[in-house]
Amino acid sequence: MAIECLVLGAGQEVGKSCVVVTINGKRIMFDCGMHMGYDDHRRYPDFSLISKSRDFDHSLHCVIITHFHLDHVGALPYFTEVCGYNGPIYMTYPTKALAPLMLEDFRKVLVDRRGEEEQFTSLHISQCMEKVIAVDLKQTVQVDDDLQIRAYYAGHVLGAAMFYAKVGDSAMVYTGDYNMTPDRHLGAAQIDRLELDLLITESTYATTIRDSKYAREREFLKAVHECVAGGGKVLIPTFALGRAQELCILLDDYWERMNLKVPIYFSAGLTIQANMYYKILISWTSQKVKETYATRNAFDFKHVHNFDRSLINAPGPCVLFATPGMISGGFSLEVFKQWAPCEMNLITLPGYCVAGTVGHKLMSGKPTKINLDKDTQIDVRCQIHQLSFSPHTDSKGIMDLTKFLSPRNVILVHGEKPKMVSLKERIQSELRIPCYLPANCDTVHIPSTIYVKAHASNTFIRSCLNPNFRFLKRSKEDNSDQVLRNTNPTAPLQVNDERVAEGILIMEKGKKARVVHQDDLLLMLRQKKHDVQFAYCCAAQLDNLEETRNRDDALGLSDKCSSLQLLFKELSNYFSGVNIQDLGEHLQVESFHVSVCVKDNCPYRIIDDSQKEAATVYFCCSWSAADEKLAWEIISAMERFSLIDNLPCRNSISRTN
Repeated sequence: MAIECLVLGAGQEVGKSCVVVTINGKRIMFDCGMHMGYDDHRRYPDFSLISKSRDFDHSLHCVIITHFHLDHVGALPYFTEVCGYNGPIYMTYPTKALAPLMLEDFRKVLVDRRGEEEQFTSLHISQCMEKVIAVDLKQTVQVDDDLQIRAYYAGHVLGAAMFYAKVGDSAMVYTGDYNMTPDRHLGAAQIDRLELDLLITESTYATTIRDSKYAREREFLKAVHECVAGGGKVLIPTFALGRAQELCILLDDYWERMNLKVPIYFSAGLTIQANMYYKILISWTSQKVKETYATRNAFDFKHVHNFDRSLINAPGPCVLFATPGMISGGFSLEVFKQWAPCEMNLITLPGYCVAGTVGHKLMSGKPTKINLDKDTQIDVRCQIHQLSFSPHTDSKGIMDLTKFLSPRNVILVHGEKPKMVSLKERIQSELRIPCYLPANCDTVHIPSTIYVKAHASNTFIRSCLNPNFRFLKRSKEDNSDQVLRNTNPTAPLQVNDERVAEGILIMEKGKKARVVHQDDLLLMLRQKKHDVQFAYCCAAQLDNLEETRNRDDALGLSDKCSSLQLLFKELSNYFSGVNIQDLGEHLQVESFHVSVCVKDNCPYRIIDDSQKEAATVYFCCSWSAADEKLAWEIISAMERFSLIDNLPCRNSISRTN
């Protein structure tokens, strides 16, 4: 059964992550985000592709949210309270605590400051969160009888998780956003080695390999210090949760060591609540933060203060963290308008910026002017500084995770197409794993491997354990397929153990699968064993038959015995290393039997009148399917030393024992 993956968002782009996966009949929505760069219908995923009738409760078995960033959770209240989804929603405890703060902050920016039409209300957010089921790390949750999920630590932001989903014998992992290296306030992503049919991974930095964390920190601190030392103001647009705490820890520690008095500000409101949650959820942070928590809480900043709007145009240097990141609107855009025209000031962008935002325009070059809309143009004379302080993993981290998990298939999402193409080629060439990068609204079908646990019967186990030896002699020089052809009488003995290693799989409704021996099956069906054998009746011209008859007449032997003895002699000379048994009435090698045919109208004989000569003897050959190759080698040999004039007819017979 195939795994079907419908990409509703983050397909060959960064933004509105939303992937619907059907695995063994169970349908899961991973993330339900919005796009920060659009204000039209492209802002939300096209939910109609899930169900044209909009009956989402019957179309989805659950929704899983990996973390609280808006491009992963921003459309959730709209999907539940406006579109009407009422099924289960799973996320970690920190995500459940922090997502409402992010959603409410965005709603205020959207409605109160931009004046846009309200997409969802504060009541919608609270009602949506009531549907959420919080999970802990490595907690296996049984969604229903068949579907189970498990969360793994992803780093990235507080509470971020990669999710494992398993239905029957098919399994997959959806990473969301993750970081494979630890930072000052969060640890690195951690996951078990799992047997996976599919890995869906983000690829934001698909081609980037970062330098050391300490080199990046030094560069950032140097740029900020030089700006404030020259009397300038530093704007750091960032989201209130995640990089904000990371950079606050870094700057607070640097200010302490350098004894700097320049104020560091953080736009108030959401930050106070965010830091409170970081203190409460200290167990989700890095090992260093947890170890020093008893003596000093890393989120009690000495040099970081709340910012008042009246200070925007206040004289003197300062450092300001303003939300939202990417300068997509809100207070960071308001401050940017005021500070961008001054050459002394610095705008430092610590992470990825989505296309369509002011941050992305600043990172795309060194613009002198930026058009916010048809009526607003901003002069940009300030310094622009970009640093990779993103909480996303880089190309090496993606490759390391993929190699560690070794899934049968990989799907790349949450990235830019040209970079994703390059990463796809690396995964396929270096790791030999099929890789896909679907666009939005595309569907990918992934084959999955089905495993069935089966009990083995005692008879089957005994048949597998009992030896079934075959003894052959082979010359050291003979490496061909003609293993029976050997003229060396001192050839070494070759022993093959051909014990039974095959059984019959029985799957009955309401019962566990079983592997049984064929004898078990015959008893169950109350049937007798039915063997299929092959038969040939060969016309042989024996040149010295009359001489043999005269000798045997004197000894009182029949024509039948004379013919068999002649054939036995010829075969024994030719196959010197094979045990050919003369059993009187027939010759036998393994299951291959040869006897003289005395029937005038044998059903396995096809001859013409020219063959009916005095020196013609007919041999009936029969054997089982297991020894067909052996039989043909013997018959071919008989033909070569002129015992048989023409190729025998081939028929099959069945015999019931």
